[in-house]
Amino acid sequence: MPPPIIDSHIHLYPSSEVSSLAWCTPDHPLAGQRSVSEFLAAATTGSSSPADPSGGGSGGSGGGGGGGSLAGFVVVEVDRKNDGSRDWAGPLQEVAWMRRLVTGQPRPGEGHSAEDARLCLGLVPWAPVASGPAELGQYLEEAEKEAGPETWRRVKGFRYLLQDKENGVGLEEGFIEGLKLLGRKGFVFEVGIDQHRRGRVQLEQAVEMIDRAHEGVEEEDKVVFVLNHLCKPDLTIINQNDPSYVAWRTAMFTLSKCHKTYMKLSGCFSELPDKLKERSAEDIFAAIMPWLAVVVAAFGPSRIMFGSDWPVCTVGVGEDAWKKWHKVVDMVCDLAGLSERDQEMLWSGTAKQAYKLEI
Repeated sequence: MPPPIIDSHIHLYPSSEVSSLAWCTPDHPLAGQRSVSEFLAAATTGSSSPADPSGGGSGGSGGGGGGGSLAGFVVVEVDRKNDGSRDWAGPLQEVAWMRRLVTGQPRPGEGHSAEDARLCLGLVPWAPVASGPAELGQYLEEAEKEAGPETWRRVKGFRYLLQDKENGVGLEEGFIEGLKLLGRKGFVFEVGIDQHRRGRVQLEQAVEMIDRAHEGVEEEDKVVFVLNHLCKPDLTIINQNDPSYVAWRTAMFTLSKCHKTYMKLSGCFSELPDKLKERSAEDIFAAIMPWLAVVVAAFGPSRIMFGSDWPVCTVGVGEDAWKKWHKVVDMVCDLAGLSERDQEMLWSGTAKQAYKLEI
C-alpha cells in the first residue's frame, strides 16, 4: 500500500469573504470561492474517496511508488486585509471561518460538510509578528477566543509573509522576539519569501533571521521554521552557473544545517515559464530536476513535505494541477531512490512531525 498523503499547503476561502482578501480583484483568476469540496475534487490520485485520517483508506497512487489516498490537509492563511497591529478584523474573520470548518458547522454554500472536518489536520493563520512580542501576544489571545478550544488545538503555527515586505523586516528586533514567543508557545513559523522576484537578499535575510531567532534559546523553546515553496527560486533559468541558481543552491544547504527547519515541496508551478506550465508532468520534472535534487540532497526526506499550494497551483496550469504536481513528486521519489520509509516521510510523516499533527 502506498503511504497516505497529507497535503501540507492549501488555501481555502468562502465567496462571502472574498472582499477581505488583500490580493483579490474581480478579474483575478482565483477570485471566487475555493472550498473543501473543490479541493477534494482536484486531489484525487486514482481513488474514489479520501482515506480516513489513520491512513486506512483504500485508494491507490497515480503511478510508481508515490503517495496514496488523501489523509488530510493543512490550511494556510490567504493574506486577509489587515493593518498590522491596528486592524485585525480580516485575519480574525479568517480564524472564525476556520472554526466553522473544524467544528463542521458551515454556513450555507461554503462548500464543506461536517464530515470534512476530520480532514483538516492543521491550521496556519496570519499573525502580526512584525509588531513585536507584546502585540503579538495580544493577538494570539484574541485569535484563541475567536477559535474556541477545539479549533485552537488545530492551530499549529502562524504565517506573516515576508515576500512582499521591505528588506530587513524579518531582522528587526521586535520580529525576532516575536519568533521567540512563538517558539515558547510551541508554534511553527511559516516562512514565505521570494527569491525569484526579490533576489538573493531574501535568502540571506532568512538565514540570519533563523540564526537570531534561535540564538540563546533553550532547545525545547526554539521555534520551528517551515519554508514555503522552495523559497520561490527562478525556475526560468536554464544555465546552472547563473548567479541566481548558485545563490539559491548555497542558501538551501545553509538553511538545512538547522535541524528545526523544514521545506515544503510545493509552489513550483508559479515560478515556471508560462509555456512550461502547459507541458506534461514529465517535461516539468525534467526542467526543474536541478532544483528538486538540491532540496532532497540538502534537507533529506525526513525534513521535506508534500504540498500542492492549491488553488494557486492551478493558475496557468489548469484543474489537473494537483494531479500533475503529485506525479512530479512521485518522480522525485523514483529519482532519489527513496525507501518506503523515506517516501512515507515525504508524503505525510514530515508534516506530522513538523506540525505535531494529531493523526
